[in-house]
Amino acid sequence: MTAMLPALTGSNMIYGMGMLEMGMTMSYGQLLVDAEIVRMIRRIMQGIAVDHSTLALDVITAVGPGGTYLGQRHTMQFMRKESSQAKLIDRKMYDAWARSGKKDMAERANEEALKILENHKPIPLPEAAGKEIRAIIEEAEYEIGVRK
Repeated sequence: MTAMLPALTGSNMIYGMGMLEMGMTMSYGQLLVDAEIVRMIRRIMQGIAVDHSTLALDVITAVGPGGTYLGQRHTMQFMRKESSQAKLIDRKMYDAWARSGKKDMAERANEEALKILENHKPIPLPEAAGKEIRAIIEEAEYEIGVRK
């Protein structure tokens, strides 16, 4: 919840993702959990459009009192767009969750982190970008006295 506060103030940076023990430890699983939270915060910050299309007064009139909106094309279209699409949060009913192994969010996050570490093939930076980054680091090292 503390990540929501900077977002509400308009900040474009959330600090501390993946950090444990006051930043002394980094956890890839925690990084994925935090990324999920940030995705949810970003979705909240987008807001919800309220206009003629989203209000769908024609659909409300057509369905009428006591009717169901779940079969309406409009509901399906906007529900997919507006609902949160969590990757690590398991929203199954208890029995289905138990049958699938009773994994909590931390277990799922750690498994996903291992999959990423085993399978991800990063695209190398262009050589010029690497040289520019190296130059920035060296300049900073001179400024703080690490290099002479």
